[in-house]
Amino acid sequence: QVQLVESGGGLVQAGGSLRLSCEASGRTFTDYSMAWFRQAPGKERDFVATISRNGGTTNYADSVKGRFAISRDNAKNLVYLQMSTLKPEDTALYYCAAQYRGFTYMRQSGQYRYWGQGTQVTVSS
Repeated sequence: QVQLVESGGGLVQAGGSLRLSCEASGRTFTDYSMAWFRQAPGKERDFVATISRNGGTTNYADSVKGRFAISRDNAKNLVYLQMSTLKPEDTALYYCAAQYRGFTYMRQSGQYRYWGQGTQVTVSS
């Protein structure tokens, strides 16, 4: 089992920035590719970004490319999502996900076995 705990969400004005963190525990962190997804009220859970096990490869949804950056610190079992130039449409519950020996081309929520509880991001206009 892998336990994931997100933090860093909050209320921010449009154009602002936030950094989300996800702390993993329970298994060898470097065995897992990591991803961020988000879900707005009444909508499906959407892919945001993913990062390979060694952090060398990343992949982003078109809607966040150039504004968001995913990274990981394998020494601390942490994965981050730096969000900049936030827009009201970025408002959602943001989830961290992990998959054993996963790949950065994996963009479907069903491809990830482990999930955190989510952290709310609200962007005001």
